[in-house]
Amino acid sequence: MSSNPESCNIVAFEQFSNAIAELDTTAGLLKASVAISRHFSEQGDYRSVRNELDEISATVRKRVISRQQRAFLAHLHEVLFHEYGFQGNREAYYSAENNLLPSVLRSRRGIPITLTLIYKAVAEDLGLYVQGINAPGHFLAEVTTDDDSFIVDAYFDGRLLSREEAFDRIDQVTGQSVPRSDDLLLPSSNAQWISRILNNLQNIFAATGSRRDLVAMTELDSLLHRSQI
Repeated sequence: MSSNPESCNIVAFEQFSNAIAELDTTAGLLKASVAISRHFSEQGDYRSVRNELDEISATVRKRVISRQQRAFLAHLHEVLFHEYGFQGNREAYYSAENNLLPSVLRSRRGIPITLTLIYKAVAEDLGLYVQGINAPGHFLAEVTTDDDSFIVDAYFDGRLLSREEAFDRIDQVTGQSVPRSDDLLLPSSNAQWISRILNNLQNIFAATGSRRDLVAMTELDSLLHRSQI
């Protein structure tokens, strides 16, 4: 059992420790993300988050007449990005709330990494296969259907991108021209996904001088890295 943390909420710490034991699954990825948010608020437990995601996928299912995966994909984008209105939080990009999954589900505003997590969870519930793409300065999804795969930018209303458009997007968000290397579009492991969320929060709290929260996120990050050894 992990020793008690100095700054992290003990319930959040224990939930995170349990989640990383199943981090190779999408359920574990969601649970770890929810556990991070538990440090800041008691609202938004895993079951309530899962219920909200199930509600979205059920809405998509009701629209699909064909059983073709492309039909599920089209209706997924219509429901998630237009009817539910999930989109990038351009007005307050660096708010800590954008990294907290329950908060993003409530506000329907987030950053690439949390919006992609919602996209992955709902899409996989519909039988699609989704991987995160751990791009520099950005986070994308690759969704696979029976006969094709697509790069998806959940931050920009679920736009489907070609490989070159994905590089252009990275250029746009980083402000520099990146090499057109497939190494920049590699799939993200679930551990990398969670580590990047924690890194975002550490950077935010370092910038704002929120020492307790900075130490708390560092404790979770250390717990994650120890589990990968």
